[in-house]
Amino acid sequence: MKLLSGNSNNPLAKAIAEHLDTPLAQAEFKRFKDNEIFVEIQENVRGEDVFILQSTSYPANDHLMELLIGIDALRRASARRITAVIPYYGYGRQDRKVGGRTPISAKLVANLITTAGANRVLTLELHAGQIQGFFDIPTDNLFSTPVLERDIRENCKDTTKLMIVSPDVGGVVRARALANRLGADLAIVDKRREKAGVSEVMHIIGDVAGRDCILVDDIVDSGGTLCNAAEALLKEKAKSVSAYITHGVLSNGAVKRVDDSMLKELVVTDSIDPNGRKHKSSKIREISVAALMGDAIWRIANEQSVSSLFE
Repeated sequence: MKLLSGNSNNPLAKAIAEHLDTPLAQAEFKRFKDNEIFVEIQENVRGEDVFILQSTSYPANDHLMELLIGIDALRRASARRITAVIPYYGYGRQDRKVGGRTPISAKLVANLITTAGANRVLTLELHAGQIQGFFDIPTDNLFSTPVLERDIRENCKDTTKLMIVSPDVGGVVRARALANRLGADLAIVDKRREKAGVSEVMHIIGDVAGRDCILVDDIVDSGGTLCNAAEALLKEKAKSVSAYITHGVLSNGAVKRVDDSMLKELVVTDSIDPNGRKHKSSKIREISVAALMGDAIWRIANEQSVSSLFE
């Protein structure tokens, strides 16, 4: 097999390649002066099983076009099978019509990837499970739960005092899965969202008094939900509040918002390149999903079960 990386997350691609003891294939992703994207595969891939790694994170449109053009270049170079490895699936939050005359952009992006020539998709922690069904090609959706669980156990002396908290009702399944693995209790933050990007915490479902609370979600964008949830949990006498989030989008002053919040710590994975963030924070820590994604790639290449990674 061959591994190929776009420009969105080179550190993660290199870590996956190192985990698999397989060098990244030589390729050039560049832009012309008018900002058109050009991709050249600089080694033979004819008949090869190729994995192209690219998160469609900020700038989402540029990274998406790099992925599509890269897939097209591989298809025209006669690759035997092309797997799009997308650690962060951009546009995933547009998974349904939210009103009249609005798009379902997550489905549109799935169509574009399929039409470009991808034979399979491997992604991590989709915002909504039904996005898997948007693709007409085999799609593996990995879960970050094992990675989060390992880090929590390494950094928490007494897991019996833990309370796993879902920041909204929609994330209960994700939070419950982690709580079950840790043998911890589960609480839910009931909130009302008046408009996109603005949330108001209403009340806490569950007794969090004296507990070390860990908020679990798939995406942190502006950080408003997490910071409001942390404040609400501490008002209910929680001992401490940390957050474990898979995709650290962290846009629009989110890093400063986290710094100024009551959160003890925010842990995010490297599904989005942390070097792309302009500001650093002592409260934000990154953990790697390279081993998880590398193991999944190896299993796909060798026609083995991917779901067994989570059993």
